[in-house]
Formats: sequence, structure tokens, C-alpha cells
Amino acid sequence: MNVLCKKMSAAAMLLMMFMMLSICSISTVMMVQPVSAAEIEETQEEADPIGDKAKGAAIAVGLAAAAGAVGMGIAVGKSVEGIARQPEAEGKIRTTLMLGLVFIETAIIYALIVAILIIFVM
Repeated sequence: MNVLCKKMSAAAMLLMMFMMLSICSISTVMMVQPVSAAEIEETQEEADPIGDKAKGAAIAVGLAAAAGAVGMGIAVGKSVEGIARQPEAEGKIRTTLMLGLVFIETAIIYALIVAILIIFVM
């Protein structure tokens, strides 16, 4: 059961690294360079900054949700295997599983909050 906790922790850390990587790449893309007034008028017609922010936020949430779904699937599968091997340890396995799923889901919700902040604050 200790190995399952370590694997769920590793999956949550991997999810957070993906989230931070996507946020850093979005912030790098969103950096603004000083331009002249003529260039601003030309690019205002072409550029859609809110759309770009929405695309970046969608990528961040999508990656976080996909990684979280994979982590949750692995955790549930392994917990079912553990319960099948040791039915008497079902309560402990289920408690550990729920705690791990809560941590993974929390990381996904953090990604959603950061994506909303990217869209509306920046």
C-alpha cells in the first residue's frame, strides 16, 4: 500500500510539472514587445489577445485534465487489484485511494483556476 501512495504522489507531482510547464510556455508567448503606433494599428485588426489567452488556458486545462485522468485510472486499477488480492484490506485501500484521488483532482482544479486567471487578469 505504501508503494501505491508513492505512485499516486509521483503522478500528482508529474501533473503539477505539466501544469507549470504549460503556464510558463503561455506566459512566454504572452510577453509584449514595444512597437510603434503604426504597427499597433496594423496588428489590432489581425491579433485577438483574448482568443490567444483562451487557447493557452484551454491547453493548460486540457493537459492537466488528461494527466489527471490517466493518474486516476491507474490509481483505481491498482486499488481494484489490491482489493482483489487482499479483500480484508479493502477499507485501508479505499481510504488511501480516495485521498490520492482528492490530491489529483485538487491539482486539476488549480489548473482551472490558473487558466481563468490567465484569461481575465492578464
